[in-house]
Amino acid sequence: MAKQNVAEQFVDILVKAGVKRLYGVVGDSLNPVVDAVRRNAAIDWVHVRHEETAAFAASAEAQITGKLAACAGSCGPGNLHLINGLYDAHRSMAPVLALASHIPSSEIGLGFFQETHPDRLFQECSHYSELISSPKQMPRLLQTAIQNAVGRSGVSVVSLPGDIADEPAPEKAAETALVTSRPSVRPGDAEIDRLVEMIDKADKITLFCGSGTAGAHAEVMEFAEKVKSPVGHALRGKEWIQYDNPFDVGMSGLLGYGAAYEATHECDLLILLGTDFPYNAFLPDDVQIAQVDVRPEHLGRRSKLDLAVWGDVKETLRCLTPRVKEKKNRRFLDKMLKKHADALEGVVKAYTRKVEKHVPIHPEYVASVLDELADDDAVFTVDTGMCNVWAARYITPNGRRRVIGSFSHGSMANALPMAIGAQFTDRKRQVVSMSGDGGFSMLMGDFLTLVQYDLPVKVVLFNNSSLGMVELEMLVAGLPSYGTTNKNPDFAAVARACGAHGVRVENPKDLPGALKSAFKHKGPALVDIVTDPNALSIPPKISAEMVTGFALSASKIVLDGGVGRMLQMARSNLRNVPRP
Repeated sequence: MAKQNVAEQFVDILVKAGVKRLYGVVGDSLNPVVDAVRRNAAIDWVHVRHEETAAFAASAEAQITGKLAACAGSCGPGNLHLINGLYDAHRSMAPVLALASHIPSSEIGLGFFQETHPDRLFQECSHYSELISSPKQMPRLLQTAIQNAVGRSGVSVVSLPGDIADEPAPEKAAETALVTSRPSVRPGDAEIDRLVEMIDKADKITLFCGSGTAGAHAEVMEFAEKVKSPVGHALRGKEWIQYDNPFDVGMSGLLGYGAAYEATHECDLLILLGTDFPYNAFLPDDVQIAQVDVRPEHLGRRSKLDLAVWGDVKETLRCLTPRVKEKKNRRFLDKMLKKHADALEGVVKAYTRKVEKHVPIHPEYVASVLDELADDDAVFTVDTGMCNVWAARYITPNGRRRVIGSFSHGSMANALPMAIGAQFTDRKRQVVSMSGDGGFSMLMGDFLTLVQYDLPVKVVLFNNSSLGMVELEMLVAGLPSYGTTNKNPDFAAVARACGAHGVRVENPKDLPGALKSAFKHKGPALVDIVTDPNALSIPPKISAEMVTGFALSASKIVLDGGVGRMLQMARSNLRNVPRP
């Protein structure tokens, strides 16, 4: 049997860690690794058109599966292109292993062609970033990188010179068992005791939930029922906590709606569950706050805490719920449920008048029709910007759907690349890229990746010929919009020229049929929808509070419209309120 080289050993270890594919663009320094993938039937090379796409795709795959995913870039410019997608993966806590191939080891530090120092460059967007300078470091260094990515939920980067990859792997190199899943983390008894005491003393409790409530829906509902608490959520918590939730009071933050803001400010005790919600302007500073998070570095960095609880949400609530006293008084909960329903009743009227006839098409109408027609287990990947608004307001979670975006990093152009990674995990599952024309055109080259692999991703393109959110930010800040206009082609014609299904929609009556035909098409499809660039109203008076980063007043006025089926949910919950 021929002796393994380092590249072959590298690929074998990825396979043992559960990696199914390696996203990237080939290059000379990567050749030994790519060839090792070619000869290993257990892993595939996915040839994308831009390395940024590779990193976003790996991030999405990791978020969908909860398992390690991997991407690669060749030396210098190749691996530099990975960095934006890796930042997103790291901030989304997606376990991703990135291979940054390197120039010949003998030339490092001598200003060689395409020289960079990837082991340094990726330190800020990873838990672990190291250089393999000798075959003797394998496999221990790669195993350490994998364990950091999986165990700490984020990115690890391994820099590997091409010549080292081609050298013989060390004989009898020790390969240890790999970490492939994370443990449950239970808080200490002292923290549980203190939290029980705070809950029993409080009359009005509100829960505010983030992505850390994934897998803990039943526990959150049981706890909310026992303490009669309204339940609000951040954007990343929406898909995990909003569905089947009789305590729902909506979302707080930049794109917030309903009574979540009031519920967090009018309570006696606010409990933050698995959220690193970044907008502290939306959090109260005059109520007691307890925070539960599995990541200790998140505790207290957004608001002053009265109690920090280090533990995952599910295990914490399993310990907590049996010990707290059941509250009998529902007045605060019922008040917030009514406020929530009233708030939604008020804003839903803004975009329900003649939407089926309005030209250019209301993007709210597009999102509501998309929500109705999409599969119950669809994966939605969402571009940053106005598509975030439409997904937050109109995509209805049900416990089976997924909604993935660059919600923490806020990068443009993420939706299409993420759809690639999501679709590779299951070709039979419906994947919808909610793309803006700005984000789509930025990485439009990777629409060809859909065609090359016949991935049945459906791109729903909200085409308002502008960078809508940036324009809105300028106007809120009292500035004239400038540099935000896009001169776009007929994107449907471009899709057809690429060999995909493409249709352009300019009349709202044609929208349902266009979406249905795209969803029925077995391969990749793009629906180019010409939408109204003035969909969001601008306040007639610009106040000082609106100037910086969408302050509370700005978001409440500017983004106060359209909530889709959430109004039906709120009405349903309100019917369950006991009558005196």
